[in-house]
Amino acid sequence: MEHHFLVVTYGYQSHVSPALNLSRRLAHVTGARITFSTTVAGHQRMFPASADQEVHDGPISFIPFSDGQDDGQRNKDRKDFFARTRSVGSDSLSAILRSLDSRGQPVTCVIYGILLSWVADVARNHGLPSVYNWIQSATVFALCYHYFHGYDRFVSSHDDPQVPVTFPGLLPLRIRDLPTFLTITDMEHPMALIRKLFKEDFDVLDREASTARVLANTFEELEADALAVRGRDLKMMAIGPVMSVNGPNLFELDEQRYMQWLDSKAEGSVVYVSFGSFTTFKKRQAEEIARGLRATGRSYLWVVRKDNGEEVKGLVREETAAEEKGMVVEWCAQVRVLSHAAVGCFVTHCGWNSTSESLACGVPVVSVPQLAEQPTNAKLLEVWGTGVRAETDSEGVVEAAELARCVESVMGEGEKAAEIRRRAEMWKDRAREAVAEGGSSDRNLRAFVEEMAEVRVN
Repeated sequence: MEHHFLVVTYGYQSHVSPALNLSRRLAHVTGARITFSTTVAGHQRMFPASADQEVHDGPISFIPFSDGQDDGQRNKDRKDFFARTRSVGSDSLSAILRSLDSRGQPVTCVIYGILLSWVADVARNHGLPSVYNWIQSATVFALCYHYFHGYDRFVSSHDDPQVPVTFPGLLPLRIRDLPTFLTITDMEHPMALIRKLFKEDFDVLDREASTARVLANTFEELEADALAVRGRDLKMMAIGPVMSVNGPNLFELDEQRYMQWLDSKAEGSVVYVSFGSFTTFKKRQAEEIARGLRATGRSYLWVVRKDNGEEVKGLVREETAAEEKGMVVEWCAQVRVLSHAAVGCFVTHCGWNSTSESLACGVPVVSVPQLAEQPTNAKLLEVWGTGVRAETDSEGVVEAAELARCVESVMGEGEKAAEIRRRAEMWKDRAREAVAEGGSSDRNLRAFVEEMAEVRVN
């Protein structure tokens, strides 16, 4: 029987991008049929002219599922939102599976993303194997595994961010380096709910340990020790970095404008600044970034999304209007930007997509972690030797002088900067070797597809 993977993900840019890039790679490497399903709201942003209709793009079909929030207006009660997603989403996804079966296109395996444990239950109810698509680092997976298997009290007993913490099989860390959803103690904090959802994900993996598979968006040469931290029966396969120069993008972009601008700049001369699809700038932080970039004397490309608000956007426009060195855009095709020879530094929040893309493109990083897994990724970049972390003040703001100092430390002429650039090039080569034909990630992906042909749900 032909492989037919149903790939399910939340409709957020940071979830859609790695899931769709994995889908493309599965289709390209194995010739499998792929049905890609994200929320109706996310689908509409990907295909504005198609509403909630099915879309076909080569070997990939796009069929959205409803999460009960089809207009994209999220319920302010996050608990209610996720509960409704589980209830409505389960029914909607079941309907998709039945429809595909009735067409003679039965799904053979369901691949689901983080915070979607209920999808595994839907797959089981339909007699299908499910696979967990881990879109963060293997180190964060290992930290979560330890936390949910006895280390929660150890973490919660320390509130000093500088306290060293040691987990079996992992590099030494401090409390401040852990994902924020593991360290918060306020149960009303939004991260407390995220931790609960991750717990549900890991409960499913424990329940189905003998058959569970995890696809990790990393590669063996980068995180060998962390990949080994898992349950005895749980199989984790590194198949990354999964990335593409062609989107997907849930935001509008003017690609020709900024790519032509980059073409006009000297090699390694541009500072690229983006804090991803979730984080917005406080006014003061925007002011400090603008002054810090100006202080470097270097050209810069700065992503300031439209949802940052008019006050911040107006401030940024004023700061950049009087000089030719800066360009501000609402969104970028990030891999294309990072692959451009003119880009010499990436100032980033350190989401895993941005972190792994910086490695694969060989671009040194100035880390400005905000929340979730970002502090861990910032620490990893320091360990891998490709970046430095900018320190914040008591309000969590990176001041202009600190930003300028960090940019100089990776783009300057000193020995430290040269070593960071050398390490960045080294990891770029290793990442590309991993995904090339015969590389570790390529072999793992092919082995995964072969194994799934033998898996049956009892």
